[in-house]
Amino acid sequence: MSLRLRRDITARDTGTGMVLLDERKGRYWQLNATGALVLRALLGGATPEEAAGRLAADRQVAPEQAAADVGALIERLTSVRLAEPLPRT
Repeated sequence: MSLRLRRDITARDTGTGMVLLDERKGRYWQLNATGALVLRALLGGATPEEAAGRLAADRQVAPEQAAADVGALIERLTSVRLAEPLPRT
């Protein structure tokens, strides 16, 4: 499952990660560099497994931990309605 940001969410890179603006609520969300790495991968079409692989390689964490972290980020981003799964084609 790849992700896309909802239509009313704007993303901008920062020097330390990424900021997401929820234009509906005027609320900002900040991602650290690790969260930004994962989100960029997912927005670029990577599967959660591929994003976890990139995270494990880039941040030198165990693959199991990387997979859990990617899953937690996806859950959080979708639960607060910043992102949504891409429809399967």
